[in-house]
Amino acid sequence: MTREQTAISDPATWLSIVNHAALTVFKGAVGLLFDSRALLADALYSASDAAAELAEKVQLPGLKKWRSSLQSYSRKGTMEPLLAVFFSVFLLMGGLQLMIVSIKAFTHNDIDPPEFAAGVAIVISIALKEAVFQFRLRQSRKWRSDYSHSLVEMHRQSLYSSIAALIGVFGAMTGEAWDVPMMLYLDPAAALFISVLVLWRAYRLVKESVYGSLVADIHEEDATSFIETVQRVHGVIAVDDLKAQEYGHYVTVVAKISVNPRITVMEANDIANRAKTLLLHRFSHVTDVRIQVAPYEAGYPYKTNNEVSDNDMRNLLQ
Repeated sequence: MTREQTAISDPATWLSIVNHAALTVFKGAVGLLFDSRALLADALYSASDAAAELAEKVQLPGLKKWRSSLQSYSRKGTMEPLLAVFFSVFLLMGGLQLMIVSIKAFTHNDIDPPEFAAGVAIVISIALKEAVFQFRLRQSRKWRSDYSHSLVEMHRQSLYSSIAALIGVFGAMTGEAWDVPMMLYLDPAAALFISVLVLWRAYRLVKESVYGSLVADIHEEDATSFIETVQRVHGVIAVDDLKAQEYGHYVTVVAKISVNPRITVMEANDIANRAKTLLLHRFSHVTDVRIQVAPYEAGYPYKTNNEVSDNDMRNLLQ
């Protein structure tokens, strides 16, 4: 039983995707209108954030068979390879174009500084990004702590781009106000730095989606909670084995349970299905559960199938 990731996705993640897309349009338009290369580069980095999260959320149904054949090298993330490569091509083209424009700006003796509206736009974008991040962080703590850590790491890398754009825009504006021509180059310098970050982000996007890495095992305390949940199902005598592996923000659980050997196969399958349903409903980050059913063989309280009929001694006097 598998929960489709494209159908049931946490609203906080989609809010983050919409926010990154809106910031891309907002900063790109302001950067073009008010002549700020740093703001244009920061808009491209916001586009890379939206592309990375969208490629992680959306999976093409035609590639399910190909993904299932790579069980030994399952991807740590859940990015769709075709979408990731498609987005990466545009990010590479945009990053290279901004890098060329920024380098050419250093050869010009007369550089126009960005206008005041560019500075206001970068401050507003940082405030909106921080607000959405704090909301998403609070929502993620309802799942697992390691998911929160990954969000913090992604937000920290995104802040590098925003801070560089902030320094570039206000530095160039300050240079114009103080009549310091050298400070005017801070705007194209920030754009050049952010362009390098975008190129690196595009490279990582392709690498993580196509090549990937081995899955990570779940922490012992999380696996213990899975075992305790399965043991609550009526009919489960023992959980012989349980393995939980992490694929990005989602988890796959494989378990082996013991049931009464005297019940029918249909009843055993019903117990397994109830255990699957309970795990999927109890843990929102669990997307796939596979349960193997085996007869309980401890001898007590149930007899094994290996016992011979001679062991049943008569208890009536002859």
